[in-house]
Order: sequence, then structure tokens, then C-alpha cells
Amino acid sequence: MEPGGQLNIQELLQQAQRVQEQLFAAQRELAEAEVQGSAGGGLVTATVNGQGEVTAISIDPKAIDPDDPADTAETIADLVLAAIRDAARAVARLQEQKMGPLAEGLGGGGIPGIPGMPGSGGTSGA
Repeated sequence: MEPGGQLNIQELLQQAQRVQEQLFAAQRELAEAEVQGSAGGGLVTATVNGQGEVTAISIDPKAIDPDDPADTAETIADLVLAAIRDAARAVARLQEQKMGPLAEGLGGGGIPGIPGMPGSGGTSGA
């Protein structure tokens, strides 16, 4: 604020532009990021991008019991879900790390449209 209590509009606009540039940079970093989650001691691994999309699933052949295909199928399904949830938690932490400081800079109101971020209407990943 300038003396006399008036806002400096130019300074405010420059600050908004800096925050917008930081937001775009963080969004680019998230779009390029990949995280992994695992389950069953690494028998199943899920790879998720920074936007929360599953990009790969890896199943170790040791997870397969050829003598009990029905039980194996159920176990693998459970492990896949657990690995995806683990990766989703990692993405939520990454999003908070990249976007959280920007949300605080905007008065803590969150960033609309970013899943998992306060103020977005999305889930927190918890």
C-alpha cells in the first residue's frame, strides 16, 4: 500500500502475474511428473502421472500361483487397487508440494480445478 492507505494497482497486477506464472510452471511440472505406488512388497507397481492418471501397471510373475488361478486373480486385483491408492497418495503429496505454497499465496482459498487442492471441490487423496 502507498502512504495514505491506497492500493498500488500496478504492484498488485505485477504480483498477480508472478503468481500466475508460478502456477503455470507448477502445472507443467505436475503434467511431466510420474510417481509410483506399490503393494505386496513390490509385487505390483502402479505408475501415475502428476495429474492422477494411471499410466502403467507392473505385476511381478511371482505374484501368480498357477495352481490356484481364482485366488491369484483375487489377490492380484487387491494388490493392483492397493498400488493405485499408494500412487494416488504420492500424487496428492506432490500436488500439495507444488501447488500448496501458491494456494497459500492466494489467501489459502485453494486453486479451483486442481483435484485434491483445497477450494477445488476435489478430494484430498486421504
